[in-house]
Order: sequence, then structure tokens, then C-alpha cells
Amino acid sequence: MILSGDEIKQNLGTNIEINPFEPDQLNPNSYNLTLHPDVLTYEEVVLDMRKSNRTRRMVIPDSGLVLEPNRLYLGRTVERTETHNLVPMIEGRSSIGRLGLFVHVTAGFGDVGFKGFWTLEMFAIQPVRIYPGVQICQIFYHQITGDIQEYVSNKYQDNQDIQPSLLYKELNPDGQKDDGQLTLGFRV
Repeated sequence: MILSGDEIKQNLGTNIEINPFEPDQLNPNSYNLTLHPDVLTYEEVVLDMRKSNRTRRMVIPDSGLVLEPNRLYLGRTVERTETHNLVPMIEGRSSIGRLGLFVHVTAGFGDVGFKGFWTLEMFAIQPVRIYPGVQICQIFYHQITGDIQEYVSNKYQDNQDIQPSLLYKELNPDGQKDDGQLTLGFRV
């Protein structure tokens, strides 16, 4: 079951924290989150899962920033959220989707216990101009049954900024660099 807007409001301060919270961003069954002015892009032509890929930070000016197709832009929400006893999820707003802008490539699913800012994986079908502070996506909450183990992570939990992929930490848990190339599962 998905929580109604009234249920979201009733759970504020206990199971749900949204900071800052603006009552006019509450919908019948979701809450609109806004776009922070900072955006990251990867500088590498080929992204490597085993490495920390270089990024470049940009600030979206008040006049807007044009997102180009076939390029991933990482943004974040202005709002910091914390969720207990519920499963948080984000999706793009329909008005944003109708401009051909995806706000997440695959990571719209949150975990019980997540706290932090939501990193947005923005991808445009065609050039689209974005603006800081626009209500870019919506968060909604599913009820969960059964025993709950809250999310624990040394990668993304309690983040303070945009989070590029930290998959390399899983693939290289000892922190050592991997200089070998992998081809079809074999080292070359």
C-alpha cells in the first residue's frame, strides 16, 4: 500500500522526516522534492566500475542549464529525508517526464532507514533546460510487512552531497587499485 498525502503528513516527525518541508508540495499520495543548484558530470569517456571516476561540478544558474542528450547528470534534492518503518521511492513528476527528462536511471527505490539527500541520475531524451529549485521529482512511501532491518551503508547513508557511484568500494573492498583489465570475466 502507498501512503496518502494525509498519511505522509501524519507520519512527519516519526517515521518520515522531510527537511525542509513545504505544505504546498504535498500531493494526494506523494511529496514533491526540489532540485539543488549543484550538478555533477563524469569526466571519463568510459566509466570504470572498479575505479572512482572523475567528476566535474557545475552550478545551475538562475537562467537555467541545458542538459544534452546521451550524457548523465547527477543532481540532488534540496530536501534531506529520513524514513523508518516505510519504503521510500522517488519518481519523476509527469510534467518533467513529458519533457523527456528522466530523474533516475534505475535508482528510484529507497531502503527502510535511509537518511540523506536523494541523488538524481538525470538523463534527457533531447536538450532540455533545467532550473534550480524546480519541483523535479516526487517521493512516495510503501508500507512494509515482516521484520525490518534498517538500511546500513558506508557508501550512501547519511550523505551530505551528490553521490557518484561508489561501486568500486564493493569491488575493491581492501582499497587496493585494480590495474588488470577484465574481459568477459577473465583477467588479461
